[in-house]
Amino acid sequence: MTALPSPPANPAPFGPSELEALVETTLRDLRSGQPGLPAVGAASSLDRDLGFDSLARIELLLRIEAAAGVALPEDTLQRAETVADLWEAVRCGRARAAPVQDRAVAAPAPSQAPAGAAGDLRPWEAATTLLEVLDAHRAVHPDRVQLVHLDETIETPLTYRALSEGAAAVAAALQRAGLRPRQTVALMLPTSPDYFPTYLGILRAGGIPVPIYPPARPSQLEDHVRRHTGILTNAGVVLLVSVPQMMSVARLLQARVPGLRAVLTPEQLRAAGGEPLPVTVRPDDIAFIQYTSGSTGQPKGVALTHANLLANIRAMAEAIEATQDDVFVSWLPLYHDMGLIGAWLGSFTVGFRLVVMSPLAFLGRPRRWLETISRHRGTLSAGPNFAYELCLTRIDDTALAGLDLSSWRLAFNGAEAVSPDTVTRFGQRFAACGLDPRALTPVYGLAEAAVGLLFPPLHRGPRIDAIQRDTFERERRAIAAAPDDTGALRVVACGRALPGHAVRIVDEAGEPVPERVEGRLEFSGPSATPGYWHAPELTALLYRDGDGDGPWLDTGDRAYRAEGDVFVTGRVKDIVIRAGRNLYPQEIEEAVGAVPGIRKGCVAVFGLPDRRSGTERLVVLAEVSAGRAGTGEGLREAVAGAVVDAIGEPADEIVLAPPHTVLKTSSGKVRRSACRELVARGRVGAAAAGTKRQWLRLAGGAVGLRARAALGAVSSGLFGLRATLVFWLLAPLAWGITVLLPSTPSAWRFCHLGARALLRGAGVRLTVQGVESMQTDGACVLVCNHASYLDGVVLVASLPRPCTFVAKRELAGQFVAGRFLRRIGAEFVERFAPERSVADARRLAQAAAAGRTLLVFPEGTFRAAPGLLPFHLGAFLAAAQAKLPVRPLTIGGTRRMLGAGRWWPRPATLTLQVGAPIRPAADLPAFAAAVRMRDRARAAIARSLATDET
Repeated sequence: MTALPSPPANPAPFGPSELEALVETTLRDLRSGQPGLPAVGAASSLDRDLGFDSLARIELLLRIEAAAGVALPEDTLQRAETVADLWEAVRCGRARAAPVQDRAVAAPAPSQAPAGAAGDLRPWEAATTLLEVLDAHRAVHPDRVQLVHLDETIETPLTYRALSEGAAAVAAALQRAGLRPRQTVALMLPTSPDYFPTYLGILRAGGIPVPIYPPARPSQLEDHVRRHTGILTNAGVVLLVSVPQMMSVARLLQARVPGLRAVLTPEQLRAAGGEPLPVTVRPDDIAFIQYTSGSTGQPKGVALTHANLLANIRAMAEAIEATQDDVFVSWLPLYHDMGLIGAWLGSFTVGFRLVVMSPLAFLGRPRRWLETISRHRGTLSAGPNFAYELCLTRIDDTALAGLDLSSWRLAFNGAEAVSPDTVTRFGQRFAACGLDPRALTPVYGLAEAAVGLLFPPLHRGPRIDAIQRDTFERERRAIAAAPDDTGALRVVACGRALPGHAVRIVDEAGEPVPERVEGRLEFSGPSATPGYWHAPELTALLYRDGDGDGPWLDTGDRAYRAEGDVFVTGRVKDIVIRAGRNLYPQEIEEAVGAVPGIRKGCVAVFGLPDRRSGTERLVVLAEVSAGRAGTGEGLREAVAGAVVDAIGEPADEIVLAPPHTVLKTSSGKVRRSACRELVARGRVGAAAAGTKRQWLRLAGGAVGLRARAALGAVSSGLFGLRATLVFWLLAPLAWGITVLLPSTPSAWRFCHLGARALLRGAGVRLTVQGVESMQTDGACVLVCNHASYLDGVVLVASLPRPCTFVAKRELAGQFVAGRFLRRIGAEFVERFAPERSVADARRLAQAAAAGRTLLVFPEGTFRAAPGLLPFHLGAFLAAAQAKLPVRPLTIGGTRRMLGAGRWWPRPATLTLQVGAPIRPAADLPAFAAAVRMRDRARAAIARSLATDET
């Protein structure tokens, strides 16, 4: 970030910090209610970084003149590209006799620059993408060891130089393999030195990494392939990187996933070497997709941008006071957010060392985790609750000798429910090895927030709340229990929201609940995901209305707040409601797992509907230890007793099962919904198919999929041929007739009929909803999403009356497009030259005020990737100045049929939805009213976007 030069004496109390604060205030007004706004600094680009279009710049300049008491140079609108340029304009401006009075804007209060800001920042601390982080570290200390990979007795160090050179070689190979920017690449790699440069190489090539996990056991092959087929198909993966040992599984996936062109190994990617072609990577580009479920339901791929990741990493680093002297020791899998972001990308960004080993090394010998912390003087490490429990049960007292855990300052416990018993016993037992019990740090996070959300105060240690069980389960009130209440429910505090983030707890109506009342946990902040990949309907369910204070995201968890801490009580979908009581599975699972003969961590508790009683039956599914003939009544009675001891009531059904029955996620969490389905279908104890039979079934399924894909390709090709022929037969004739017609209304009516004939002739189905509501409309401004060149055809075919298309000025000079658009009454506007753009906006406002209905694509252009681009303000400002309503229109299917970069159509159903009018607020200035209408229109279009965009 560049420091602003010191100005000469200025009579107005207005300096660089006041300017940056004013720019930030204007940005907040422009993007009212949006979380995660970019930081404003001297080097911030008004266009690229802050998103100020020409009209927003005009408003900003007016505010600057009013606050600074100067008249800015006339060429400021055109010449100022950064905040530093604006300050230079202020310095060169001439004093005004009085502040401008045409905007009721007060100058913001002076702000104090944070310590280490501006020129004092180390370059990676100002980086806006992971690639900028890598480049900055390499420029300053290329031979600094970023990570050490442990493999038995072999330690492999990787420096920032090695990461950078390895990433460049991988990126060049991926580009030669045909990878284009913003395409997805799957990573099915174990923890190894190859993983890290491969991930960065995908980013360097402009791609999007999709981490997935290899099958754990041959018996799980079929489930693994089916789940990952759904994930890779949803992600649209074009390349898969895996190790030679996994090639057979990778080939099965390739046979089942349309569009997966090649399977490559890290060795193949590195071998050719070379330098990649430069690709522009921006902060809002996706840095990876974290899938939280597989093909048993609709895959949920959490898309996280570079900005999301860096915001979360920096917030966590601030919360824990991380420095470059820290050492993070990790066995966590790199296909999971805690291992990928919390351990590796966190250490990579902040600049401290990571010592990393395979998860199998820990699971096979838990003491190795603690040995590594002791030997490498680890200061930070993390694991889910089961990891700490595994150390308690698998490390005997004699193995504690020689362990020195005095360097371990923060032992994070997260990713699953934290057991109060586990954190207490772990702190007590390993205190003998020098561990400070206050180092135990229960935390909370979720993939939708990158990884971290709640962290407790440093050096406090675990806080455990004992509450009255019956009151909480029946009334959702967390009332402190008496000290002698042996049946109290104990909940571990997860802390407070990270810096820059916020959490709230609400009831089912979305209203905040009082202290110590349980509700749904929601959050907002700069690390919040923009949504689920290729799943707009799931994204819509994720976001909650903020009633003017910004959008909130639903975590899917329940919690209560007490004395500043948030206590997470369980997943909404997992809570069992029986006879008016809320029963929490984690507590019951922990109690049953402690029964001798039951495999700890292999218990699932869930509810099944009981039609007779109208409530839920409490079901316990528990795995019996291998080699124990424990399906008899004695073990069943012990499990039943453990349930009664835990909650004071018996279970309705206890199902004892052989090992490996309870289904889990890749990160080891119990998949309660899948277990519920297993019990409901009577599949518990059913013998798993042999590996050979699974291979045959998968291969047969792949052949069938390929056959259907071939038939689909033939059908799609015939459709494309028909549509292309119809277009070239009708379009020239329609163009000639249109330009010869005597008036704009007659040209519009002819084009309306011609567009409908074109779609019918091509065999395209068009569904229009809500257009009848426009019959009584007067003049208004119509705004529509833009996804394809077909959008204009759909609009002309659908709308009942002539509208004034607003088109980019470049089309005006074209012989075919220009003459056609002028004949149907289009207006042309400038997109790049600021002065011309502002003049065009005034002209549009006059046209709207004169009664013409404008039809605008506020995105200005379109791209192949799904989703909305930022909306330009011009159409909305024209509506606000003319005091006309805006109607949002949503087109669906055109991107699929003929997206950017394609000229051969493919089958799709086209839709047009007409939204309700949005009127300008009478009590707001035109600029503020325009911003509000823009945000409401964009939100309305986003909600109704067709779900088939790919």
